[in-house]
Amino acid sequence: MIVDRRQNTFDIPFKSLELMSEKKYDVIIVGSGAGGGAVLWRLSEKWLKARKKIGMIEAGDFVLPAHVYNFPQLKGNWKNIFSKVSSPIGKRLPRFSGAEQILALGGRTLFWGAVTPRMHASDFSDWPISKKEMDHYYDIAERIMGILPSGISPQTREILQLLQLNGFEGARTIPQAASDGQTFSSICFLRKAWEQQPFDLAIKSRLLQLRMLESKLIELTVADSNKKIYKLYANKIVLAAGALETPRILLHSGLHGKAFGHYLTTHSFIKAKGEFSGERFGTIVKEIRILIPQTDKTPYQLQLYISKRSISMVCFGKVESHFDNKLTLDPNNKDEFGVPKIKIDFSYSDRDLEVIRQMRVAVKHVLKTLGAKSVYEKLMEPGKDYHETGTCRIGIDPSQSAANRYGQIYGNSGLYAADNSILPSAAAVNPTLTTIALAIRVGDHIYKTY
Repeated sequence: MIVDRRQNTFDIPFKSLELMSEKKYDVIIVGSGAGGGAVLWRLSEKWLKARKKIGMIEAGDFVLPAHVYNFPQLKGNWKNIFSKVSSPIGKRLPRFSGAEQILALGGRTLFWGAVTPRMHASDFSDWPISKKEMDHYYDIAERIMGILPSGISPQTREILQLLQLNGFEGARTIPQAASDGQTFSSICFLRKAWEQQPFDLAIKSRLLQLRMLESKLIELTVADSNKKIYKLYANKIVLAAGALETPRILLHSGLHGKAFGHYLTTHSFIKAKGEFSGERFGTIVKEIRILIPQTDKTPYQLQLYISKRSISMVCFGKVESHFDNKLTLDPNNKDEFGVPKIKIDFSYSDRDLEVIRQMRVAVKHVLKTLGAKSVYEKLMEPGKDYHETGTCRIGIDPSQSAANRYGQIYGNSGLYAADNSILPSAAAVNPTLTTIALAIRVGDHIYKTY
């Protein structure tokens, strides 16, 4: 377990792009969020004695040395920190208006809710990986992330029994990536990797383009915070910049595949709140967190957060993967580096709308079961869940997937993806645990085939 109490320190030195441009790397990882951090840790562990040259570049700045929850003094104003590193790109994407990009060392894992359920067994039926193999990597991910269920208080037990007796048989406490009061972030992966062997880490370093060379090296064109351009070289590249940025890099680099940017998937997302008249379950000292998981018959997941007088719900519905839900480049709208911004086409299918209807029924049933009065219920904008996936999904057919079953981009030896983009489908669960499990698997494949 790597979650520890060193949250107030970060002793990994940063490297300049100038110094990194003087080296030839075995692997460069692009992005320091969940997927990038997991690959870095796994390769550092596997190559402990080999001492390979590993580099990581991150477009964002150093903001926090750990998850924001680990700093009690930030409890009241962590959203101010979030707003400084996030960009609401959905404002210019009418079909995906809830989208938000976060640029920071550690990425979204600095702010995530640390909810870590596994995908439902049925969701692996059309994956290129068996459930048995995924379970193996889930085990590794859960162990390294310190995933534990919430405690069972008398009030928690009473609530679970009520739910289980009223149609929610699978109700349980929420599994969370936290131990000894410390919430997991990808910074933990970076620390653990550094303990095993040194690596070069550059922040405020934006990958603009990559090029496959005849020498089998891959050339990266990277800009620093002053917009100075550098060339980096590696035998293998792992793109972990996120499900919107990773395909953008591939498309801008001229690496065209039929599925690049397609099959954009997210969750339908409902927020709801109810209130109790009085202290419904007695004095609740600590917020009770309950998960009502996806099942064969219910393609949605409900997260319940219960306090003395209220219940808040976060509900995720399964969304079908469709080729026409996609992102493309907008040549008429470029960023400060001259890279085209993205356009998004996204809509819910009739089946997706039916799942939303079912979720709304389930929300009402939960409130009635627990004796709470509805305060509000809102269907959030597409992208607001921050769970976008699928845009470089793995598979066995290049016409329907961007990468093979190990995350290697078709037709480009040495080029991998290892973030939410590689998920073949989204199920109805929070994707971070699954992304980390797949990223560890990508790391194993690079190690075995190097």
